[in-house]
Amino acid sequence: MSRTSGKNKPSAAARRKARRYAVQAIYQWQLAGADLAQIEAEFRADNDMSSVDLEYFHEILFGVPRAKQELDTHLTPLVDRALEEMTPVELAILRLGAFEMLHRIDVPYKVVINEAVELTKTFGATDAHKFVNGVLDRLAQRSRTVELRQKR
Repeated sequence: MSRTSGKNKPSAAARRKARRYAVQAIYQWQLAGADLAQIEAEFRADNDMSSVDLEYFHEILFGVPRAKQELDTHLTPLVDRALEEMTPVELAILRLGAFEMLHRIDVPYKVVINEAVELTKTFGATDAHKFVNGVLDRLAQRSRTVELRQKR
């Protein structure tokens, strides 16, 4: 695992890579319904994971499916269509972002949104990042009220 100096805190780059691989793994899980341990093993075997925050990758990969119903419940009122009608890429990124927003309050909401937007720009349709940004911003308004109040 890539770490920063002395404090065992993962670097931002290592977390970014963990998210990048995790969204691809979640996408694979959504489409194929494959076993998560198998997906994780394949990613570790097929990719250079030396500079990836592997603990975070694992947490997201297993956490999103475990919390899928909760995440979807939070996302559904924030979107203008059924979740099943979204592209699998958008849905994977929104679930990842919602997981971080709801379960990783140590990650600032602006970081969650920015990382999801960047993932969408990389993997999503041309303007999908605007949609993802709006949905996660609305989720932050509902779930990070204390953090938002402190920013004012």
